[in-house]
Amino acid sequence: MSTPIQQDTRTVYSSEHGRMCPACQQPLAACICRQRVTPPVGDGVVRVGRETKGRKGKGVTIITGVPLEPAALQQLATQLKQHCGAGGTLKDGVIELQGDHRDRVIAVLRQRGYQVKRAGG
Repeated sequence: MSTPIQQDTRTVYSSEHGRMCPACQQPLAACICRQRVTPPVGDGVVRVGRETKGRKGKGVTIITGVPLEPAALQQLATQLKQHCGAGGTLKDGVIELQGDHRDRVIAVLRQRGYQVKRAGG
């Protein structure tokens, strides 16, 4: 006795529309899933700290609580990296800059109108 095999019938690519979103089945240009992303809700305070845990003693500047959408947060991370002349990344809504740049970052964020607190020691 054989059981019928279920096949995935989602459209992954359409010659008419191009790539399709796997979640909403719309063309990527008209995807409604990515438009629903809202910035994280917090207390409105951007916190800037320094962390060395898990980095073999190398310090990084951590920026959390920035109320921006992911694309704007990525752009802010790029601008902060250029301003500080350092490398860095954006992970799960947290900006990490290589090195201790807390004073520079606080000055830039206050200039942009954010309420900023220095976190940690």
